[in-house]
Amino acid sequence: MDKRSFFTRRSVIVCMTLICCLLWGSAFPCIKIGYRLFHIPSDSTSSQILFAGERFLMAGIMAAAAGSLAQKKPLIPDRNSLPKVCLLSLFQTILQYTFFYIGLSHTTGMKSSIITASNVFLSILVSVIVFRTERLTARKIIGCILGFSGVILINLTGDSDLSMSFSGEGLVFLSALSYAFSASFTKRFTKTADPVLLSSWQFIIGGTAMITAGLAAGGSHDSFTPAGSAMLLYLAFISAAAFSLWSILLKYNPVSSVSVFGFMNPVFGVILSALLLSEKSAAGPLMITSALLLITAGIITVNLTGSSKEKKHG
Repeated sequence: MDKRSFFTRRSVIVCMTLICCLLWGSAFPCIKIGYRLFHIPSDSTSSQILFAGERFLMAGIMAAAAGSLAQKKPLIPDRNSLPKVCLLSLFQTILQYTFFYIGLSHTTGMKSSIITASNVFLSILVSVIVFRTERLTARKIIGCILGFSGVILINLTGDSDLSMSFSGEGLVFLSALSYAFSASFTKRFTKTADPVLLSSWQFIIGGTAMITAGLAAGGSHDSFTPAGSAMLLYLAFISAAAFSLWSILLKYNPVSSVSVFGFMNPVFGVILSALLLSEKSAAGPLMITSALLLITAGIITVNLTGSSKEKKHG
C-alpha cells in the first residue's frame, strides 16, 4: 500500500485528525499550567511570546530529530525548500501566534475560541479563492455552519458583550487568517517537499524569531525547574507531533476534508480544562453533547463523497 492510498483512507484521516485535535485541545490547559510553573503573568504578552518561542524551537528540534531517525538521513532544508520553510514559518508560527497572544490579552477566552474556530471557514475560502486547489460546494458550507454552531454552543456563557476592537478580536481574526494561509501553503509545498522537514524547520525558524522578539520586548520567566521543563517538553511534543501529522494529511487530502476537524479543538479544550484545571464550563453535559453532535454532523457533511472533478483537486 502506497502512502497516498493509506493517508486518504477515511479511517486513517479520522484517527489522525482526532489525535491532533486531542493534543491541541490539551494545549489550552497545559499552557496555563506552564504559565503557573514559570510564574508568567497573564498580562505579560512579551513573556508569553518568549515562552511560546521556546516551545516551538524545542518542537522543531524534536520533529527534525525524529524525522531524521525515521528516514535515516538528516532533515536539512536545501536552497529549494528553504524559501518555502521561511514563508510557512511566517504564517504558521510567527504571525499566527504573535497575533493570537497579543489579541488574547485584549479580549475574552470565549470570543477568542469562537473567532479562532473561523479558521476552518477561512482555510476553505483561501484554498478555493486564492490557491484554487478545490471547489466551494453547498455541503462544505453547510458542514462548516454546523461545526461552527457547535463551537458557539460550547462557548456560550450568557455574556452579551458584543464589543469589538482591532487590538483584541481583530488580531485574533488575523491569527485565524494566518493559519488559513499556512494550511494552503502546506498543501502546495508538500507536493515537492517533505512534510516533516517543512513542519520541523518552520518551527525552528519561527521559534527563534519569537524568542528574539520576546526578549527584545522585555519578556522573562523563572528558571527552569523539573516540573516546568517537563511541561514545556510536553507542549513541544504537542506541536511537533500534531503539526507533522496534520501536514502529512494536508499533502494527500483536500484542505476542507482535514481542516473541518479543527472544530473539535475547543471541545477537547473544554473537557481537558475541566479535568486538568477543575475549570467549570458554563456549558453543561447536555450542551457539550449537543455541540459534539453538531460538530460531528459538520465533519460528516464536509467529508461526504464529492464529484470526481472535486476529488481531482484533492
